[in-house]
Amino acid sequence: MTRRMFVIRVCVLLTMITGVNYIAWRWLDSIAWSAWWIAVPLLVAETYSLIDTGMFGMAMWRLKERGEPPAPPDDATVDVFITTYNEPVDLVITTAAAARDIEYPHRTWVLDDGARPDMRAAAEAAGVGYVTRSEDWTGKPRHAKAGNLNNALFQTDGEFLLILDADQIPDPRILHRTLGYFEDPKIGLVQTPQYFTNVDDADILGSQAPLFYGPIQQGKDGWNAAFFCGSNAVLRRDALMQLGIVGYVREVGSTVRRAIRTADTILARAAKEAPVDDPAVGRAITEVRVAARTARTELDAGEPFADVTYAFQRRVDDASTAVLREHADAIRADLAVIESIPVEVDAELGTLVVDEEAFDLLAHRELSPLGAIESVRTIASAINVDVAGEAQPIMPLATISVTEDMATAMRLHAMGWRSAYHHEVLAHGLAPEDLGTMLQQRLRWAQGTMQVMLRENPLLKKGLSVGQRLMYFSTMWTYLSGFAALAYLAGPVIYLGFGVLPVEAFGTDFFIRFIPYFIANQLLFLVVAQGVRTWRGQQYSLALFPVWIRACWTAFANVVMNRPLGFVVTPKTIEGEHKPPWRAVWPQLVAIVVLTLSVPVGISRLALGYADLGATLVTIAWVVYDLVVLSVIVRAARYRAQLTPTEVTA
Repeated sequence: MTRRMFVIRVCVLLTMITGVNYIAWRWLDSIAWSAWWIAVPLLVAETYSLIDTGMFGMAMWRLKERGEPPAPPDDATVDVFITTYNEPVDLVITTAAAARDIEYPHRTWVLDDGARPDMRAAAEAAGVGYVTRSEDWTGKPRHAKAGNLNNALFQTDGEFLLILDADQIPDPRILHRTLGYFEDPKIGLVQTPQYFTNVDDADILGSQAPLFYGPIQQGKDGWNAAFFCGSNAVLRRDALMQLGIVGYVREVGSTVRRAIRTADTILARAAKEAPVDDPAVGRAITEVRVAARTARTELDAGEPFADVTYAFQRRVDDASTAVLREHADAIRADLAVIESIPVEVDAELGTLVVDEEAFDLLAHRELSPLGAIESVRTIASAINVDVAGEAQPIMPLATISVTEDMATAMRLHAMGWRSAYHHEVLAHGLAPEDLGTMLQQRLRWAQGTMQVMLRENPLLKKGLSVGQRLMYFSTMWTYLSGFAALAYLAGPVIYLGFGVLPVEAFGTDFFIRFIPYFIANQLLFLVVAQGVRTWRGQQYSLALFPVWIRACWTAFANVVMNRPLGFVVTPKTIEGEHKPPWRAVWPQLVAIVVLTLSVPVGISRLALGYADLGATLVTIAWVVYDLVVLSVIVRAARYRAQLTPTEVTA
């Protein structure tokens, strides 16, 4: 163990010991139950923060500094993907030209999701490949950047993929510095930092994220959980293709199982209504039910889907054809319902595609026994399916989120692949130029992360180690801080304005527990940062509370209530006169005004003898801290990056 790691672990232990001591005292002895409506939310927020600190400390416990990378192989084949949608052609070609000139042998491709003729012409003039969506994607879900990459995967064949955003200009030796890690056959991903050249030393928008692209990623790397961050990363094609194939098999398996369950539900209802004077109908229903149950047993035993579905179809046909022929008139009334099932023949594959919502429709539709048998025949024909509604059956990069990177990395780790974080800046990009653009970017990141948590919670995902589960969950957990921020902002205002104290007393018991915890916490950040400025990140974790709350709500509405959630490409350049986006940050401005007004109100209450001196002073200090944190929003609203893309790349 290095000396630095020893000091970090000591700081982690001190922080957790003092933190648990403080929070335990708060829960057991300090809650002002007469004001439970603010006291309990505030304490829940403090408990949330301790858990957040604990997961950060766990990451730091295994912080991995990899040092010099292994030498690259001599004969690897590499495709360099530059993803673009509507970025300026000149900006994309600047990146493409730099990628073309990477020293390690490779092929460079511009993946143009905008299908722009001028982009194609510029790529050809620059001597790089050009890829856009195939016709298969027409009228199908596009899945934003993930769909763009998935489309390109089937039009190229390199063993490794270097993925770059349109503005990320690579170092000529980026492949020399990353490919060596893949000598380990289980490495599926190597991520490098993102660094921005249009950011000054103040970094008022918090774009550089030195804590994340440093200690946090290194800490996650120690748990084999370093993230794919969407750009400046090299991935192994075999790992992605395995991911896509497994996902395809699971998707088809889910469709087949649901179809057979639906068939059994329909037949169970039909069996109760079968006419006693027509034993042929009852016998046919029984035989088809046996076929469905046999198919389910075979699936559970691991039989191939194709064999199971074919056998099921034959059993259904054999059991029902004769009886249906004899009762053709009786089912005529049900044909309109059955024909309404959204089933169609795929023109390219020649197979039937069924919308799974039709299964629910049929399972609850009132049909005659004969109509039920015919509907099961329709379902049996339809489960010879491809992935319904998708442009291509295999989607290697995850499409469950508007940010494909985290979900893809988590799935790779769950399948046993390893990742590496190489802490060396090997590409230089452009950060958002103003606050409005930054807010769009952070909202999309947060929405995507919460979508992943709601759809594939890492705490429940099979294949992940305990450490990996917590490393992924900790990132998702941080976006819940918006709700904790409401309590941190409301607490001091409620006391100064109305004299409602959420803590029993700000006396000796409070200070001897809180101050050691606070100092240990700050010391941990200082030791981990090792001279890197982390204050801006701490500011934005609180100051962007409306963004985090909106992200949580919209992601929940999307996943649970099927409400649309658009994908917004972060603009790389801003045209026209800059106007501070005050309307976009009105909640923070209201909070600043209310906090500021609460101070003279609190002082007035103290002067009139309605408040305690110690509690008032502590609360005013609390307000000052909140105002210092929120002040970054005012500065950021007025800010606009001064560097242009020309200056950056010159």
